[in-house]
Amino acid sequence: MGAFFGAASHRDVVLDVFFGVDYHSHLGTRRAGMVIWNGTSGFTREIHSIENTPFRTKFEKDLTGFSGNVGMGCISDSDPQPLLVRSHLGVFALATVGAINNTDALIKSFTGVGHQFMAMSSGDVNATELVAALINTQDDLVSGIQYAQDQIEGSLTLLVMTDHGELIAARDKMGRLPVLIGGDGEGHCVTFESFAYGKLGYVDEHELGPGEIVSITPDGYEVLVQPRDEMRICAFLWVYYGYPNSNYEGVNVEVMRYRNGAIMARDDARHGLLPDVDYVAGVPDSGLPHGIGYATESGRPFARPFVKYTPTWPRSFMPANQDVRNRVAKMKQIPVPELIHGKRLLFVDDSIVRGTQLRETIDFLYGAGAAEVHMRSACPPIMFGCKYLSFSRSRSDYELIARRKVLELEGEAGERHLDEYADVHTERGQCMLRAICEEMGFDSLNYQTLDGLLDAIGIDRKLICTYCWSGRE
Repeated sequence: MGAFFGAASHRDVVLDVFFGVDYHSHLGTRRAGMVIWNGTSGFTREIHSIENTPFRTKFEKDLTGFSGNVGMGCISDSDPQPLLVRSHLGVFALATVGAINNTDALIKSFTGVGHQFMAMSSGDVNATELVAALINTQDDLVSGIQYAQDQIEGSLTLLVMTDHGELIAARDKMGRLPVLIGGDGEGHCVTFESFAYGKLGYVDEHELGPGEIVSITPDGYEVLVQPRDEMRICAFLWVYYGYPNSNYEGVNVEVMRYRNGAIMARDDARHGLLPDVDYVAGVPDSGLPHGIGYATESGRPFARPFVKYTPTWPRSFMPANQDVRNRVAKMKQIPVPELIHGKRLLFVDDSIVRGTQLRETIDFLYGAGAAEVHMRSACPPIMFGCKYLSFSRSRSDYELIARRKVLELEGEAGERHLDEYADVHTERGQCMLRAICEEMGFDSLNYQTLDGLLDAIGIDRKLICTYCWSGRE
């Protein structure tokens, strides 16, 4: 996905930006960058690959070269950024997060005016460069940002740093990602994860609404474009992406996950689907709080039958090579044999997307002597790849295990009944559950309902994006 962190202060902000970006490392795995501005030397920028080395390690050696009271940085799952842009709007740094689904059409719109884009090694155009080109068609940055957001099919949240020491933050028109501002008496910062600035000594000052654009300087912030009423914030921020300490729209991530697990256990008990198990567990790491909520509500003891060894490989998907990724994922799973051998286990995972690594986990548990393995997903069956934030990297919806099973069970005719398959209490939903259990080796499987998930989040349902489950915008 990706994220950014920026700060403007009457003191040097290099360390704030360094640690603020580092605290977003769970949101991206490929590229990272920092750019600092001061009134004497202008912009200083560094960009590094973080596919095989954490952000902190890559950027520590750069810190002595940075100095300034305004800065920004980003974690990216895609293109190198922040970019430095020179145009009739001045020189500015730009970082973007989101998804552009009409890239080819937008690039084609520039062919008649002679604009050329630099191709990356993949042959694709850097999405942030494309956004910069759209911004530069207008007479000022704010108009350019609004124009870019209007032209893009998908989503666009961005941060700009100007050549006069100002940050401009813009939340996506539908508010699919959070943007928050903190203050510390000497300056202000802007970020995705609220806990990041809390650890740096900032306190909550403002949470941007959908489409809101804000100017941030050491002296304060000013709303340049008022927020829209309509919002579709991504539910996966609470289910999976968000860090436990963070709050979005006033709802804490960890508390939501406890509540979500409890709702699943309550519903299982009501439908007679609560199995007799020795332990309830969460698939580490984001599945753990869902599992704690399930165990507490069901009255079953919570345990950790296996842990992830993360000091050297904090994220299993960091290596570029798929074979290495698979091996790392397997090497990270360290069993506690006393909690597995001969035991009946119920695991709660944050989601079941393609199921590849989860199947390896199940094989690992049975190989360690588990008597039974029951699985619960903390969200409904994923039927559609995300087109707003690239949550699922699947090239086709049929790489999603739930959607693939629909195709296997009913062929293309099943496309007309996706709502039934997504409801595991229907006849079609039960058929899909049995098919997944058979392939994955679960003794039982159940999914959180969409109603249960939305209840766990607890804000107005109309404000939450559920596209990947319902296919409705």
